[in-house]
Amino acid sequence: MHSLKEILSFQPDGRTLTASGWVRTKRDGKNVCFIALNDGSCMSNLQVVVDKENGSVPAETLARCGTGAALTVTGKLLPSEGGGQEAELRADSVTVLGDTSEAYPLQKKHHSVEFLREIAHLRARTNTFAAVARIRSAMSYAIHTFFQQNGFFYVHTPIITANDCEGAGQMFQVTTLDLDAVAKKALPEGIDYSQDFFGKKANLTVSGQLSAETYACALSRVYTFGPTFRAENSNTTRHLAEFWMIEPEIAFCDLEGNMEIAEAFIKFILKYVLENCREDMEFFDARIQKGVIETIRQVIEKPFVRITYTEAVGELEKAAASFEFKPVWGCDLQTEHEKYLTEKVFNGPVIVTDYPKEIKAFYMKQNDDGKTVRAMDILVPRLGEIIGGSERESDFGKLTARMKELGLNEKDYDWYLDLRRFGTVAHSGFGLGFERLILYVTGMANIRDVIPYPRTVKNAEF
Repeated sequence: MHSLKEILSFQPDGRTLTASGWVRTKRDGKNVCFIALNDGSCMSNLQVVVDKENGSVPAETLARCGTGAALTVTGKLLPSEGGGQEAELRADSVTVLGDTSEAYPLQKKHHSVEFLREIAHLRARTNTFAAVARIRSAMSYAIHTFFQQNGFFYVHTPIITANDCEGAGQMFQVTTLDLDAVAKKALPEGIDYSQDFFGKKANLTVSGQLSAETYACALSRVYTFGPTFRAENSNTTRHLAEFWMIEPEIAFCDLEGNMEIAEAFIKFILKYVLENCREDMEFFDARIQKGVIETIRQVIEKPFVRITYTEAVGELEKAAASFEFKPVWGCDLQTEHEKYLTEKVFNGPVIVTDYPKEIKAFYMKQNDDGKTVRAMDILVPRLGEIIGGSERESDFGKLTARMKELGLNEKDYDWYLDLRRFGTVAHSGFGLGFERLILYVTGMANIRDVIPYPRTVKNAEF
């Protein structure tokens, strides 16, 4: 049996075919019934035409072909006699595989994305969310393709970990309730984690980076692509508690090499989407975010401007009055700052480097000035930051000194410090939130709508 995407690519030469899918719409005429069938393989529907007069399809069967019903149809693929499609399937037989009813929530009318989140188990049957799912699948393939073509090895890093890579403490334990605080009310000494399953306090990972670094220092080029978790109490359009991260790590690579790979990576993924998901991208451009295709083309075609954090702040200070958050050296750049740099100052993608060490993670390589680290963020128009990365600190003494400054327990990271004890090398990497990239590509407004089942504050449905 062929998918509808395949069938719609065939010449309508009268060949007999069998197609399966779900009814999007049904329109009854006096002598003919028109059914729009879709199986999710593409945006377009296959028009099925049933001749009521020849009796090939019983009236009771047609009565069961309401919106949402699952059908298998056998017939001849012929040129369409009506407008809107080149081919149609003239049905010889129709089998109803799964009935539906008037209670089916996806009737032929506009449904808000807020309503569709309430029925996330059905929303992939709509044009918008089916297109998001296809884009997500294509981008996943492109990600693996890029890294495999460039000599990277795919490494599966732990989901359960005892380390906080980001040092922010926003990690899921078994629960997000503070078990230590609860225990101390009854047990002054707190919880004895030696009696727990792992014999220590364990959490869901916020990043696979540290584990990936260990493999980069053995295989030279590796990447992770998997779920990560942040217990961040942010109820916004840009935050999820569970999301997917792409994190390459490259040995014998400094910040310059890191930026080159990151830029090539972004351009490869965006180009792949435009070349292989044309129908879905045209839908997003027409119905979701006008101009999204042109924005993506500009990112592909333009070289990324590279400036230091200090230079970026200098540009922002010239327009300080127009920002809600005043730009001052030492502050973390806000989304409004990032959009201003990409859309007003440079009119294209920007890589900002050499951030103040106080606003960056402990593992980033320190510059000789003692104030900044060899970090880089890639900013793109309309979104702001899309990639964050750095050269990693390869000097044992500098790394341990920085950990002490931040109050990190060296014993917890002893295995990580071994990379600096035994054959240390310059190495770099970056992280990209997959959903953030899908949001950018599709033009969707809320990150909850680019992952099948969003996990957010007070929401773990389905």
